[in-house]
Amino acid sequence: MAKDTKERILMAALEMFSQNGYAGTNIRELAASLDMGKSSMYRHFVSKEEIWNVLLDRMIAYYRERFGSAEHLPPAPDSLEGLVEMTMRMVDFTVHDEMIIQTRKVLAIEQFRDERAKALATKHFLTGLTQMFAPVFQQMMEKNLLRQDDPEMLAFAYTAPISALIHLCDREPEKTEEAMARVEAFSRHFIKTYGKG
Repeated sequence: MAKDTKERILMAALEMFSQNGYAGTNIRELAASLDMGKSSMYRHFVSKEEIWNVLLDRMIAYYRERFGSAEHLPPAPDSLEGLVEMTMRMVDFTVHDEMIIQTRKVLAIEQFRDERAKALATKHFLTGLTQMFAPVFQQMMEKNLLRQDDPEMLAFAYTAPISALIHLCDREPEKTEEAMARVEAFSRHFIKTYGKG
């Protein structure tokens, strides 16, 4: 039961942080949203800061497990079409998974206040994607699917526009379908430019 309550607190905190930011969320309102008193909340977490840090740890694990990371790479595709399919699966997940959407919003809001959020935002919005795709592109070059080039620069060139389109989905959810179509068109343009098939 205590584990379920902690989970409810974390999910409610994520929602409130993604809407109001850390500073704009207070424990009394968080507790009230769960029909709890502040004292009940403090039986599970000693402070708002503890909730924040546990939540960041959970976000990192959730993202790594479901999306991938430099340490947990997706398998390199065996075809150019496989790159498009892999990309669309990853983007579809990241623009439709509610926890990932809220995580991006929290990081976007808090990157200017919190050093840990800043580091995570840089990793998830820029460097982590490059680090994840560089080895994939290296393997695709070794399979003679992509022309020889600097895999890190290819990864940066590939992921930056896709990341920008994902952020567009967060700001303007009504444009998600259009953004997904642009991601697919961009992916196909990329393989037309760099592919050897």
